[in-house]
Amino acid sequence: MAFNFDELIDRRNTRSYKWDQGQQLFGAPDVLPMWVADMDFPSPPAVREILKRRADLGVYGYAIHTDSYFDAIVDWFRQRHNWEIQPSWITDSPSIVTSLSLAVELFSEPGAPVVIQSPVYYPFYDVIESNGRVVAKNPLLLRNGRFEMDYEHLESLFKSGARLLLLCSPHNPGGRVWDRDELIRLGELCLRYEVTVISDEIHCDLTFPGHRHVPFASLSPEIANVTVTCLAATKTFNLPGLHTSFIVASNASLKRKIERRLKTLSLHMAQHFAQDAVEAAYREGADWLDEMLEYVKGNLDYGIDYLQAHLPQVKPLRPEGTYLLWVDCRGLGLDIQGLKELMFHDAKVAFSEGSVFGTEGEGWLRINLACPRSIVEQGLRQFCDAAKRKLARA
Repeated sequence: MAFNFDELIDRRNTRSYKWDQGQQLFGAPDVLPMWVADMDFPSPPAVREILKRRADLGVYGYAIHTDSYFDAIVDWFRQRHNWEIQPSWITDSPSIVTSLSLAVELFSEPGAPVVIQSPVYYPFYDVIESNGRVVAKNPLLLRNGRFEMDYEHLESLFKSGARLLLLCSPHNPGGRVWDRDELIRLGELCLRYEVTVISDEIHCDLTFPGHRHVPFASLSPEIANVTVTCLAATKTFNLPGLHTSFIVASNASLKRKIERRLKTLSLHMAQHFAQDAVEAAYREGADWLDEMLEYVKGNLDYGIDYLQAHLPQVKPLRPEGTYLLWVDCRGLGLDIQGLKELMFHDAKVAFSEGSVFGTEGEGWLRINLACPRSIVEQGLRQFCDAAKRKLARA
């Protein structure tokens, strides 16, 4: 490999959200963090170089968006996802969650139901409830070791009046990369009941061999017309601390409403560093991404094999995308507090506890595998050893 993903980078005492909150969040400073979804890999060299050059300017005044930035986005999605988008469809936003929250505010009424497919990324709940709307769950079905959509139940929600859907594609935490037929069936329901779709596709670049992300809005002009797609380079290239994302909306009315609200909140200005980093990543980061995915796939294979060999009571779902492993730990017979005690106190490791993704996630854990292999080995060893000790005492 041209890039060294085995390199251990000490991120402690760097104001790291992931590494510097052990005492506050887990009760011990030495807990190994494998929870929040940022990587422990350096970003691509081209990104690091452009950020150094921007820093060396020494003057950090107001910045503008350039055509080359929008062109880089257009080129990436054409080449990587066979999706033809226009620069005029793109609007910058500080984060995916910001876009989700604004969309809930703009495209639903107070007290209205907003559909999510649980278990799902926990800010989906926050942006609905904090805007005074009601979470309408369309729980995913677990069949043959993977999640599937429950279309019949979904249609019942639409029949009952739900007119906004937050779609997670690829799915976090389950790792599903929805295939074209699944998305077409979903799109047909949304068109039939005039449902607006806010599609969080931040993990779109993170898919494993045999699985290809299909942008929901690419399915047809009609589906694009009811869709706002939320995207970012941050998960792909480990840039979340730059707080940058963008939406793609071919429907001029939807786009205009979002842009007006962003401007009202003064969230529309270009950031000094972020746009250059995104452009460099999309222009020069493809080789890094391909090698990173190959490395993470190795971590995934190792992790599943290790859990099966050393703690068969837990059942991991093999993800088709993302760098997250969703693990069914109900076989350990522990409640939510018991799982937390097992992780933080006994094993000294922090995975994401599953109930934060919805009640359907109770008894599950989400493990971040975007880290050097040695961290994966250490974290799983500590967890399995602690679980076996607890089972032996039971």
